[in-house]
Amino acid sequence: MSLPPPRPVLGVAASLSGQPWAWRGGFVPGDGLDGRGADDLLHHLFRTRGGDPADYARLKTPTLRDWLPDPSIFADMDVAAERLALALRRDEAIVIYGDYDVDGATSAAVLIRYLRAVGGKVGHYIPDRLLEGYGPSAGALVALKQAGADLVVTVDCGTQGFEALSAAKAAGLDVIVVDHHKAGTALPHALALVNPNRLDEGAEAAAHGHLAAVGMAFLLAVALNRLLRAQGWFASREAPNLLDLLDLVALGTVADVAALQGLNRAFVTQGLKVMARRGNIGLAALCDAARLSRAPLARDLGFALGPRVNAGGRVGQADLGVRLLTTHDAGEAAAIAAELDRLNQERRGIEQMVSDAAMAEAGHAAAGCAVVAGSGWHPGVIGIVASRLKERLGRPAIVIAIQEDGTAKGSGRSITGVDLGAAVLSAKDAGLLIAGGGHAMAAGLTVSTGDIAALAEFLDQRLLAAVQIATANRHLAIDAAVAPRGLNAGLVDVLETAGPYGQGWPAPRVAAGPFQLVDSRIVGENHLRLQLAGPDGGRIKAMAWRHGDTELGAALQGAGRRPIHVAGRVKRDEWTGGDAVELELDDAAFADGR
Repeated sequence: MSLPPPRPVLGVAASLSGQPWAWRGGFVPGDGLDGRGADDLLHHLFRTRGGDPADYARLKTPTLRDWLPDPSIFADMDVAAERLALALRRDEAIVIYGDYDVDGATSAAVLIRYLRAVGGKVGHYIPDRLLEGYGPSAGALVALKQAGADLVVTVDCGTQGFEALSAAKAAGLDVIVVDHHKAGTALPHALALVNPNRLDEGAEAAAHGHLAAVGMAFLLAVALNRLLRAQGWFASREAPNLLDLLDLVALGTVADVAALQGLNRAFVTQGLKVMARRGNIGLAALCDAARLSRAPLARDLGFALGPRVNAGGRVGQADLGVRLLTTHDAGEAAAIAAELDRLNQERRGIEQMVSDAAMAEAGHAAAGCAVVAGSGWHPGVIGIVASRLKERLGRPAIVIAIQEDGTAKGSGRSITGVDLGAAVLSAKDAGLLIAGGGHAMAAGLTVSTGDIAALAEFLDQRLLAAVQIATANRHLAIDAAVAPRGLNAGLVDVLETAGPYGQGWPAPRVAAGPFQLVDSRIVGENHLRLQLAGPDGGRIKAMAWRHGDTELGAALQGAGRRPIHVAGRVKRDEWTGGDAVELELDDAAFADGR
């Protein structure tokens, strides 16, 4: 006999956005726990995010000591470390070849800062997004060899660089690949390919497939540091403090939307502490440019710092991010940070234009994957637009910018439970793509204009079943429910203890009510600000981001005096200060049953 469905949270069976409110994972707070107040709530949060009860202590305080694996578990890791150690002993010229996004910039910066600290001769190369495209190119690698490079390390790219790495090998250039993107059965000709998503990885290494490239770059630095110590390299020089690099690891991990589980939670937790000390001059200048006067939070890495680093690769000079993150000159850091801030403003304007056009094209997009294309769309913003499209449509989305030469660059974003990177690799294997790759949540591709329709059909058929499964039981996941006065600073403090939050470890969502709407108004770029008051005296400000023109926003503005329940993420109100809190509203429902 099947059990009846659980009772909706606060009785909300259909909210203003048309979905029921249900306890995350089906676990009601307090069910099966020991009732120890704050610890009880923490354990509930850990359990609903897949935490093992045996790990609760190290989940509460994530440290590298508890989570860092032996780097040697990864295929080719020791080969890569040995080759780098040899390059140091020979005083060879090393070039770090990075991708143009935040993960690529931070990965490159981690290795550059470490190698320079141990006496290495190291430079960088970041390809131009528009002129060279993603990943290593044969021309660039051969040119680096001709310019005197002895060893190239590609970071956040290279796993699909078959032609480029073959050309490098023919030219006599050693290449180490440090990556995290999906690999196929065939691997390119590299001296070493360090990637937890190799199909031939062992189970222990493959369990770290959620790491961003910057996490893998850090593990390579750990392996190299251990090898150099064993070889006596530090007998006459001071060994660098690897922990000082964790601010870069945290930034790349969050900005690349890597799952904040296991080791990544330790990277971000400890990296935020390092960042708060402002030891990296470039990151400190970036915080100043972003008007961050307090210690950064995990959300700041994704919404304030990451977009500014990305702006260089999207609409400016590709290597600005690496230069910022590796400089020791305060004046240079301030100048680059200011330029990235300016470029980010420019990027936002371009993004809005492309986003409006893509949304208009998405009206008849397929149910399995929304594929939209347009001429004149800037390739530097299509990834962000794909993310917006995915959020609006609730399914994977790929945005394609058609070039004048008949080819098109595409960038895609996926929803939880749907592996877009694997689907793109399948499309490449089927001959529908010129190039393509990615990971579960994001992918990039190059396609002939004439193949776009066939690609859209292929991806729709490939992903439709997974999308249907992922969205079949659509509901708003709730972690806790409180009366209006329960939305207070004490609750925020307990919830923050279970962080950091991000992809794969979602921020807690709290339901509360009933409230009456005291005031509502549109602010900023189409955001809705609400003032709410409860019968128990509880009052709170709520922000419904980008809901100024949505059905939810319209319903809230027309609520009048009807009592409402609200659901969202509660945090301290940075503008008011003190113990004031605000709610980032995700959904609402009328509380009078009508």
